[in-house]
Amino acid sequence: MKAGVSLYSFHKYRSDDSLGMKGCIEKAKSLGYTGLDFVEFGDPASRSEYLKYAADIGNFCKELGMDAACFCVGSDFVNNCASSEVDRVKFLAEVAASLGCEFMRHDATRGLPPSVKTKRGFNDLLPILAESYRSVTEYAETLGIKTCVENHGFFVQQSSRVEALINAVGHKNFGALVDIGNFMCADEESTQAVGILAPYAFHAHVKDFHFRDGSLDAPGEGWFKTLSGNYLRGAILGHGVVRVRQCIETLARNGYDGYLALEFEGMEDPLRAIEISAGNIKRLANI
Repeated sequence: MKAGVSLYSFHKYRSDDSLGMKGCIEKAKSLGYTGLDFVEFGDPASRSEYLKYAADIGNFCKELGMDAACFCVGSDFVNNCASSEVDRVKFLAEVAASLGCEFMRHDATRGLPPSVKTKRGFNDLLPILAESYRSVTEYAETLGIKTCVENHGFFVQQSSRVEALINAVGHKNFGALVDIGNFMCADEESTQAVGILAPYAFHAHVKDFHFRDGSLDAPGEGWFKTLSGNYLRGAILGHGVVRVRQCIETLARNGYDGYLALEFEGMEDPLRAIEISAGNIKRLANI
């Protein structure tokens, strides 16, 4: 396996008045990472300019010897018009190709709001999601991009839902981005969930959390609630409660040999957290 980092982890340092995109890429390399995950950037209103900028960033990565691994984007095939959302995400697959990425991860939906009283469950929405994902991945395949769904965003976060979606799409170009920490947001134990999804893994995120039981008083700033009302706060990898080594070993046992891309969401300074996490990724994965 290889140590990667998502530019999402750099938080405020991504802005142009700080390190900026290229400065963060250079910093990632100096800290020992060899691959990058990208998140949406810029103004997609001008598609040609967007693609031009993505190609420039992709070339910059090549010059530094950094791999562009995955482009992570948002999407919602239920609350947005499905056909227009599919077209938008297909364009983002072109951006992923311009960056030089091998994978693109995009969301499913945040789920219908509580005001909708019927036909709002996962099984009701699965056909819409599967059709949309299949259309995107068929197009992405022509660009040399594999697409994946992450256990992310609460509605499609549990391992059982991610697995059901992948099997409903039923396409060899579509798999899972397994985030070892995100299962906790849906109150699912990470090692068990990784065991379910590891056979489908195209790409992986490594993330850690601090945990506080929901029956206790709210811990204050920096924490958020899980689906069942427990509290989580982002942690430096190895400092939280996620069984990182066991999750990595499970991925490896199922044949995964790609990037372990760090996503840091904690309150500590991102640069220091990313530096510490690099050492822990390499130690825990025996890289």
